[in-house]
Parts: sequence; C-alpha cells; structure tokens
Amino acid sequence: MKSKAAVLWESPGQWDVIEVDVDEPRAHEVLVKFAAAGLCHSDDHVAKGDVPAGHLPYCGGHEGAGVVVSVGPGVRDLEVGDHVVAAFIPGCGRCRWCASGQQNLCDNGAFMMLGTQLDGTFRLHAKGHDVGQASLVSTFSEYSVLPEWGAIKIDKDIPLEVAALVGCGVPTGWGSAVNAAEVRPGHTVIVMGVGGIGVNAVQGAKHAGATRIIAVDPVEFKRTTALEFGATDAVADMAAAADLARSITGGQGADSAIVTVGVVKGQDVAEAFAAIRKAGTVVVTAVGNVQEPNIPVSLFETAMFQKRIQGALFGMMSPSRDIPYFLDLYRSGHLKLDELITRRYRLEEINEAYADLHAGRNLRGIVHYD
Repeated sequence: MKSKAAVLWESPGQWDVIEVDVDEPRAHEVLVKFAAAGLCHSDDHVAKGDVPAGHLPYCGGHEGAGVVVSVGPGVRDLEVGDHVVAAFIPGCGRCRWCASGQQNLCDNGAFMMLGTQLDGTFRLHAKGHDVGQASLVSTFSEYSVLPEWGAIKIDKDIPLEVAALVGCGVPTGWGSAVNAAEVRPGHTVIVMGVGGIGVNAVQGAKHAGATRIIAVDPVEFKRTTALEFGATDAVADMAAAADLARSITGGQGADSAIVTVGVVKGQDVAEAFAAIRKAGTVVVTAVGNVQEPNIPVSLFETAMFQKRIQGALFGMMSPSRDIPYFLDLYRSGHLKLDELITRRYRLEEINEAYADLHAGRNLRGIVHYD
C-alpha cells in the first residue's frame, strides 16, 4: 500500500513529505488509516537533534487516532472498522511494570526510538530504504502499521481529531499534576510552560482541587489561554511565579512545580526547585537535549528541605486504561479537548506547523488527513 508520510532523512533536519510503501500487518499488528495526528514537541526534538533518531530515514508522529483497515494473524481484540487511538507505549501486560500498574514504563518502551516493530523489522519503506517508525506508530503517515497493543479501541461517537489528543499531550500533562506532583485540594501549583502539555497540567491541577495554579510562560497568548483552562494566575517568568507562590503561602513556596517547557535546561529545573516549599515536588516532564549537563541544585537543600525531583513519562499513566478514561471525562464535560486545537494543517504544511509551535502560536496543532 502507498501512503503519504512526513519523513526525516537527517537529524537535525526538515520533514520531507513523500510517498512511502506500507507493508501488510504481521502477527498481532493492525493497519490503521489515521484521521488526525497531533503535532507534539517530542517529534520536533528528533527533527532538531535534541533526541537521536534510532533509524534514519524516520517517519514521525506518535499522537493520533484513526480507523482499523486491516488486521494481522492472531489479533483478538480489534477488527476492521474499529476506531483507535495510537498508544506510543504498547503495554505487554506481563512485565514487572505492567503487572504493577505502570504500563507507561513497559519494557516495550525500549522500542520507542528504535524505529522497528516488536519483531525487530520495518513496515515502512521509501526510495530503497527501510523507514523507522516513531514509537512503533508513525502517525505522520496516513496509513501505518502498529502493534495491536498500541491501538486502543474507543467509542465511535468521539470525533477522531479530538481523540488524537489523548494519545500523548492530555494524559502527559494531566498526569504530571495528578500523579507525579500528587496535587491535593488546597495546593499551590506552578506550571512552567503552558503549551500542549502544560495547559493540560493546568487542567489536571484544577481537577485535583488546587487552590492556586500559577501558569508561567513568556508568550501572552499562552498565559491568557491558561487562565481559560483553569489557572488562577499567569505570569511571564519563574521569578514572578516564585514570589507569588511565597506571598500566598506564608513564605513557604509552592507545593509543587511542574516543568513543561519546550526544551528543558538544567537551569529550568533549578528555578522550579527554588520555588517549592519543604517536602515539595518538582516534576520534570519536558524533554531536553540528551547532552544537557547536570542540574544545578543544592544537595544540602535537597536533603535538609526534603525536596523531591520526579520524572514523568506519559503522566505516569497506563494507556489502555487511561485513554478511555479521558474520553469519558471529555464526554461528561470535565475535560476540555476541542479548545486545545488551535489550528489544523495539511501534512504538506508540517514544517510551517512546527514553525508556528516555536513562535508560540499554538496550544496544539493537528494534521488533519480528511
């Protein structure tokens, strides 16, 4: 099968929209026609060289939703016509992490950057080359093969462009507040960077009952939008956020600070660390360059103030459980999804779309195939 796809030939590099050949699904795989793909910053990290591509050429995209058009041998829970959301971590259900309810840490996550399917082979090809797939799904290809465990079945009444958002950005941000920061009623929370991830950390903190949610972003559009999604305050920099947090907590500082900037630096974490109270938590959700050096925080303060720095992958959630959960929240009016979509792009506009992301024009842009 032929498919239109956005491919990187080098990293750093630009997305090249070309035609690729797509294999038929093999055992325990499905072929999906994507309706929409989210333009997440994680894919841009590969394009900018912050994160290495496991295999070049490389087809991006790990956030998307579509319809199953073919199933391979052994597939039990999906059939042609099912609507699915791509899960970039195909939980095996049997490893230590899945068995303990931490599907986001499944050992299959080792394949996220390799570009192959679980059997170590490729399903996309172009110009005589095997094409690596982002997180085994590659939603930047209109048609793509993925593991059956990486295709989460959803109800057909949910618009697919909305459903695409719960494949990464929404649960990653929401879970960063609810699970990683352990926000509780009455807490004061700082969200550092309110793009597609941070604005959902705001939604999660509000849902968890935080009294004050301080959104931090240099872009006025994002600060204004954060207020619409539940932030109580919006400031341009961390110095102002830290001062505000201390002023409303008797000098103690925020209960937690969630770092969701575009490309995290050690100094970002240090600023968040300085803004939290004793026994507070810094959540590092943003991804930085793999060569980024250590974090300049006080080891004395870490021990004596009992502060915690917590990483968070996919919001510390389990895709097969939590993707349907978020769509139920959306259906009941407790989660804003439609409002997250700032602009729709054709796949041919993907480089323009990422330029808009860097310019701070979007919360979440999406590629709309239909």
